[in-house]
Amino acid sequence: MENPEVAMVFEEIADLLEILGENPFRVRAYRNAARTVRELPEPVEEIVRNPNRKLEDLPGIGKDLAEKIRIIVQTGDHPMRQELREKVPPGLRELLDVPGLGPKRAWALYEKLGVKSIEDLKKAAQEHRIQRLRGFGAKTERAILEALEHLEQVQRRVYLAEAKVFAESVVRHLREVPELHQIEVAGSYRRRKETVGDLDVLVTCDRSAPVMDRLAQYPALADVLARGDTKMSIRLKNGMQLDLRVVPDESYGAALQYFTGSQAHNIQIRRMAQEKGLKVNEYGVFRGDKRIAGKTEEEVYAAVGLPWIPPELREARGEIEWALQGRLPKLVELHDIRGDLHMHTTATDGRASIEEMILACKEMGYQYMAITDHSKRVTVAGGLDAKALRAHWAEIDRIAGRIPGITVLKGVEMDILEDGSMDLPDDVVAEADWVVASVHYGQNQPREQITRRILNAIKNPYVHCIGHPTGRLIGKRKPYEVDLDAVLKAAADYGCFLEVNAQPSRLDLDDVALLAARERGVLIAIGTDAHSIDELRFMEFGVYQARRGALEAKHIINTRPLKELLKLLRQRRSSRA
Repeated sequence: MENPEVAMVFEEIADLLEILGENPFRVRAYRNAARTVRELPEPVEEIVRNPNRKLEDLPGIGKDLAEKIRIIVQTGDHPMRQELREKVPPGLRELLDVPGLGPKRAWALYEKLGVKSIEDLKKAAQEHRIQRLRGFGAKTERAILEALEHLEQVQRRVYLAEAKVFAESVVRHLREVPELHQIEVAGSYRRRKETVGDLDVLVTCDRSAPVMDRLAQYPALADVLARGDTKMSIRLKNGMQLDLRVVPDESYGAALQYFTGSQAHNIQIRRMAQEKGLKVNEYGVFRGDKRIAGKTEEEVYAAVGLPWIPPELREARGEIEWALQGRLPKLVELHDIRGDLHMHTTATDGRASIEEMILACKEMGYQYMAITDHSKRVTVAGGLDAKALRAHWAEIDRIAGRIPGITVLKGVEMDILEDGSMDLPDDVVAEADWVVASVHYGQNQPREQITRRILNAIKNPYVHCIGHPTGRLIGKRKPYEVDLDAVLKAAADYGCFLEVNAQPSRLDLDDVALLAARERGVLIAIGTDAHSIDELRFMEFGVYQARRGALEAKHIINTRPLKELLKLLRQRRSSRA
């Protein structure tokens, strides 16, 4: 089983336990186990099968949870999940997919209104029955309707990080076929969109039958939906559809370009081809009935007078004009990143110590890093007040002093309070090397109020960067109302940096906002917001997002050598309104 499949079992157990009102600590243990498994950089199945490895060595995994993981890996499920499902009405758990609803409210709606499904919920909200319930009200009812609308738009899509697990796994699986020549996963996955609906796998091979037979043996397969001579469709256990297409060698580049998309980008390419008397489709580039190109993507683009365009840019957002003018950006690469500027330790809500995080960043080859535990407002995370923060910084200095080869910046993720003030006084944050300011509370405030809060932080010279600037959680929480244009303008005027938060559920700022930031000259910091060692690897998803925003290394501050970075930070501190 793939890690996301194991994690999904634990997540469902946690949801069902919470619906049934079980002990919150027990619920949290299953959620933490799911997170640990999902974030593992290696298949948990390999740990189970390796007699020299122990699941109990994983963070938060004791003897009981380790045994449950073994059972899930070996059988594909756990009896506990089936037992809990019998106690919770069918359809009730799907209510938890509605952003902001939560298990307690879902159970209340079931008990008092008989809501057993998404359709029941939508009907109850449209008939204004929810607002009459104690503890809900008209505002909550409107929020539920908005959340349902948002849910419909994102249903059946998974985070890029989860899609990547299955994409890479199925490629490894199919490469075992000797007859296979080339293989690539196309579609929105190849363009590195933040969510992926399905997987399009293209192959060239001597014979299609052995490749399709091998796909039918893929461990994560749930159903074979269709099989023909050149196409096979399956459904994976996580609900995604995977389409395998077998194409001739001479058409591979054309098919890859066509199925990578986007549709809008391909329409522009076809229009350019028509102007040259050519036809472009998934089989090649044709002049009349003669194929003149199509073996590689480079051939396809060259036939219409363009250089090869990176997949992340293929969204019809100006990339064709850049290509025609010879101005295609040299997109940032993962190896350009010299340090991670957002992470948490056990001092607040992280799951690794200061020393463990430093050693992990050093092993990744980073030149520097910033530890940014929470300020006091985030009580749920054990946020630090001024005294505790200063003690924490002293501990960072003490530990970093005996680990050579990496510079550790003393930082903080400081809350922007509901009234627009900062969670810590200036004389405290003035002692920090790196300050990220974020909104965690009051996210439903009016647009003007949210914007004013963020602008106050941008104008504060002790704040270096605005963390996850729109507060979105993909598929779960919409961005809060904020005048992003005003934020970008102020960031450019005051020299404040904006973050790409690399958590797969955030990827905030999004690609469109990053394009606008690029045009404004706003510099970006990519941070993983890691709460464990394994989450440090999320940097790649932040880089993917930056590439979709057409960012080059020069647009990102943590591609700079330490000396240049520190100079930028000093310049920010010297800025004034």
